Amino acid sequence: MGGTMLLNKTREVPDSDVFTILSNTRRRHTLEYLRRHDERVALRDLAEAIATVESGEDPAPRCVRHTVYVSLHQTHLPMLDEAGVLAYDADRKLVSLLDSAREVERYMTMTAAFGVSWAEYYRALGVVGLFLVVAALASVPVVAAMPPLALASAFLATFAISSAYQLWGQRGGLLRALL
Repeated sequence: MGGTMLLNKTREVPDSDVFTILSNTRRRHTLEYLRRHDERVALRDLAEAIATVESGEDPAPRCVRHTVYVSLHQTHLPMLDEAGVLAYDADRKLVSLLDSAREVERYMTMTAAFGVSWAEYYRALGVVGLFLVVAALASVPVVAAMPPLALASAFLATFAISSAYQLWGQRGGLLRALL
């Protein structure tokens, strides 16, 4: 826990540990913040960022920042350090993400843009595509101008491109799973 940071420390994180890690909002916010900052982060900066998200105020009230700081220092960061997801130097109050965080990240990045899960995104895409194809077949004005086959092909192409994008974003986890 305390002591020097081992930035190259990597190991596989079991799925059960991943779910435990992600079961807490502060731990998720911690991993998201560290993913956006590609260097060591001071605990104070991390606590302030999370307190701002939790309180919805910028700057967050002092009592909220203090509560977040203490819970990160005493509970969440030591747990994430022990799980091998991040390196936490409790003496210097510095935190950095480890390569093994990708094991957890693949579960966190299962969302498309705008905070919608990939399942919701694909479901909406399918419903809209189906609605437009049926509308074109029923000769609904404006939509009927497009051939139903062209609409269906466009939505299938969108599915394919979206799937490729999703797979590309998860390529690290997928490659490890295949090898």
